[in-house]
Amino acid sequence: MTAKTRTVHRDDEELQRLYNRLSRIEGQLRGIRKMLDEDAYCTDVVTQVSAAQAALGSFSRELLARHIRRCVVSDIKAGNSDAVDDLIDTLQKLMK
Repeated sequence: MTAKTRTVHRDDEELQRLYNRLSRIEGQLRGIRKMLDEDAYCTDVVTQVSAAQAALGSFSRELLARHIRRCVVSDIKAGNSDAVDDLIDTLQKLMK
């Protein structure tokens, strides 16, 4: 038996915001690679890694907030209480 693939529609404005954030994160990662190529000082690289991690965390929080407001609320209103368990599982993964 295969797992059901879930999808969600995102409007163009939301997609663009998410793509813009990911593009900035990709740029940060390329910058870290360049720092390594240029033998940058360790603590400078660590600082940039920390900034990239913070940017990913911010991306995740924005995505999760939208998920709660749209998907979870909609599922609960439709009587699907499994959405709460799914949300708890997701939060536990994020908190590792």
